[in-house]
Amino acid sequence: MAAIVDFDTIPQMFNRLHALYAGQGRTVLRYKDRHTKTWVDIDWDELQRQVHAFAGYLHRQGVRPGDRVAILSENRPEWAVTDLATQLLGAVNVALYTTLPASQVEYILKDAGAKLFVTSTSIQLRKAEAVFEACPDLVEVVTMSELRGDHPAYVRPWEAAMDEGAAYWAEHEAELRPLADAVQPDDLSALIYTSGTTGKPKGVMLTHRNFCSNAQASLKHIPFGPEDHHLSFLPLCHSFERTAGYTCVLACGATISYAESIEAVSKNLTEVRPTVMISVPRLFERIYNLIVKSVDEGPAVKKRIFEWAVSTGRKVAERRRNGAGVGPILSAQRALAHRLVFAQLHEKLGGNLRFAVSGGAALPRAIGEFFEAAGITIVEGYGLTETAPVLAANPVDAPRYGTVGHVIPGVTVGIQRVSDGVLLGQLCGDDYPSDLTTDEGEIVARGPNIMKGYWNNETATKEAIDADGWYHTGDIGRFDRGYLMITDRLKHMIVSKGGKNIYPGPIEDLFKTVPWIDQIMVVGEGREYLTALVVPSFEALHRYAGEQGIDYTDDADLLTKEPIRQLFANEFRTYSRTAASHEKVRDFRLIPEPFTVENGMLTPTLKLRRRVIEIEYADLINEMYEDVV
Repeated sequence: MAAIVDFDTIPQMFNRLHALYAGQGRTVLRYKDRHTKTWVDIDWDELQRQVHAFAGYLHRQGVRPGDRVAILSENRPEWAVTDLATQLLGAVNVALYTTLPASQVEYILKDAGAKLFVTSTSIQLRKAEAVFEACPDLVEVVTMSELRGDHPAYVRPWEAAMDEGAAYWAEHEAELRPLADAVQPDDLSALIYTSGTTGKPKGVMLTHRNFCSNAQASLKHIPFGPEDHHLSFLPLCHSFERTAGYTCVLACGATISYAESIEAVSKNLTEVRPTVMISVPRLFERIYNLIVKSVDEGPAVKKRIFEWAVSTGRKVAERRRNGAGVGPILSAQRALAHRLVFAQLHEKLGGNLRFAVSGGAALPRAIGEFFEAAGITIVEGYGLTETAPVLAANPVDAPRYGTVGHVIPGVTVGIQRVSDGVLLGQLCGDDYPSDLTTDEGEIVARGPNIMKGYWNNETATKEAIDADGWYHTGDIGRFDRGYLMITDRLKHMIVSKGGKNIYPGPIEDLFKTVPWIDQIMVVGEGREYLTALVVPSFEALHRYAGEQGIDYTDDADLLTKEPIRQLFANEFRTYSRTAASHEKVRDFRLIPEPFTVENGMLTPTLKLRRRVIEIEYADLINEMYEDVV
């Protein structure tokens, strides 16, 4: 499904979509009112009114083309209003993660030279007030939160800004409207700061061409349409949700509902009943593990029915993937499997899902295949902030789990040998069908979606984009019959003491379907063998301890019990029986504290900060190697 209007800039997209839907009362955004607990619709005319009002306020406060407007907010209509208003003026959106501490907020605001700062809740406002004086370019903070008590003069309530902005727009409309037409495709649209697994975050400069070309190419590949409905809960400051769950959904005329919070997603899914779902693998992993736990704890007959249903679903999926028909007997079996086993899963996801999109990290193959057997296709894609972000995605009608699919139209992806930089093969998204197969190497990319560079960092830009225009992703992968496969991050590669190159990601992915394991990090750089730090799933362990009559005082005490340790030892033993010698995990330690954004062990996009974790648990890691002579 292509975008329903042509556009080269975000202002063009917004204005042309409004012109198409003006006066029709067509809903574009929805949110749940926190007082009435009802869902409220915003149509295109109302959205335009709000965007013009805030654009008027920004201009009144001195925001001009190229100026940076920062926003620190959860997903909500005001985020879209702020962004679109910024784009109409030719200014630049700088979106921040709400989980960032004040020190990192200060760094980004100062580095970007933000002129105006929009915040959501009182928690975010406190961060703004804490850093305002240290940010010399910042002139004002606009807050969506209700002001209680005294606040500095530079804090402005959202409602007041909107009222003043609406009056200013009405008075200066003839001056303001042409600003949108003056925006050019190569003008800067956003600065998105990388989450920084190492070092300081870098500001990725993304242009209107980057976003618009990527959204249009993605829509040719993934069939979003005007009748679709998306529940938005991934952070909009991340390029995945920004392009896939925001720009793409708007561009195809579909509707966005904003989840109340991450905690409320399960409830909101059943209320909103979306047709498409955009998520990260973590959500699908948790759903899968909950289902498996429930089956394992049930009677033997429940397990047999479950296994039969999954087997039936896989047969149906395989026949459809191969273009074969599904006969009446298998169709009847599939219907029975749905009624007995899979119907509840569909209802938990809203009961109206056409397909789901997964990105941001690798989706374990077993989980993709399970959901496909259950009748829910997960389209796994791949990209980076620097590529706006989509480089490849699986076709909805022919997904191959364990791969990230086909390169999207207009983009070229190559595989470059790490040792000498020789290009082993390349594929443009316009060249399908293709049976290209290559050896493993670094994934490089070219196309209209590649960033302009890193803000105020020419050295890093030159390191990332070579003289031939290839952006170096730092990911290792290969082509397999035209499908792109990701191995791991180049910088995550473990070099053992014996000189073996080992990528921990695929090993960690294998353990994500183990019901006892919530998080895992494989260790072994410069060591004689691999070990692992494991955060258990305490929900599963509590049930197991109850069934086995294991007494414990708290979670830390539970992890010291020998029967618990044996559970994990058995999992690693089973894995290591078939693993290559240098990939066997020979020891492990259980840790009671999860890796989180708050404790600094995860990035805001939920990736492991490996170096931070290694430092925090250095004693445990050294303990696993103390017998090495």
